[in-house]
Amino acid sequence: MAMRTLLPPAGRHLVEVGAGFGRLADLYGGYETVVLLDYAHSQLVQARERLGDSGPGGQPRYVYALGDFYRLPFVSGLFDTVVMVRTLHHAADAPAALQGLSRILAPTGTLVLEFANKRNLKAILRYLLRRQPWSPFDPQPVEFAELNFDFHPAWIRQHLGETGLRIERVRTVSHFRVGFLKRAVPPGLLVALDRLCQPTGELWQLSPSVFLRAVAPADKSSSPPGTFFRCTACGSTMLVDEGDRLRCTDCGARFPFQNGIYDFRGGDR
Repeated sequence: MAMRTLLPPAGRHLVEVGAGFGRLADLYGGYETVVLLDYAHSQLVQARERLGDSGPGGQPRYVYALGDFYRLPFVSGLFDTVVMVRTLHHAADAPAALQGLSRILAPTGTLVLEFANKRNLKAILRYLLRRQPWSPFDPQPVEFAELNFDFHPAWIRQHLGETGLRIERVRTVSHFRVGFLKRAVPPGLLVALDRLCQPTGELWQLSPSVFLRAVAPADKSSSPPGTFFRCTACGSTMLVDEGDRLRCTDCGARFPFQNGIYDFRGGDR
């Protein structure tokens, strides 16, 4: 599995942005604190019902937060590892989303990112046969359906570099996402073949889905001791815990905490 290959096995703080119901959380057992962030309340309710507030022996400690990837409710330089899988394709402003992921990474921290690949073999063939209007070779993202974007690998590489992140490893997945193959070839064999093809992502990216690992520079600032959340309304790190909510002492924004889930989607004053 590409995630197991790219994910650092242990660390202090990890956040998954767009975590859904926590289907990847079992991979995070080596971390002290795991934050699952999603915009959908029902998804985090499912995640908490399945995972609880801590793992075996109290580690990892799970934190559940409602929010979006444009206004991440965390102080800068906090996380050893940031994960975003099957989420970036919903970003109309992907550069802003990538900038936010880079901001919350600690010095030498790791980003594990998956993106929908515009320049995949199926799209290339469809374009050459004139069965789709957009070119898979154009580096700009394409919105093939409302709020569903495919990205060119070179475009991703450029914009990650602009945030200060350096790509270390690349894996391609879902090489055989073709209807007739799924019908004709046993699933187990397709999975095995796909696993064999994943390392070719270091050389070329022609599959519909691409995973990568990027690292933050060592000279960036780490989070101040004792800080974790920040106000999504004004950016302040001065949040006071009032039991059923966090309150920003600078702008007065309030963020509810109910049934074990923080809500940073609003920030009412």
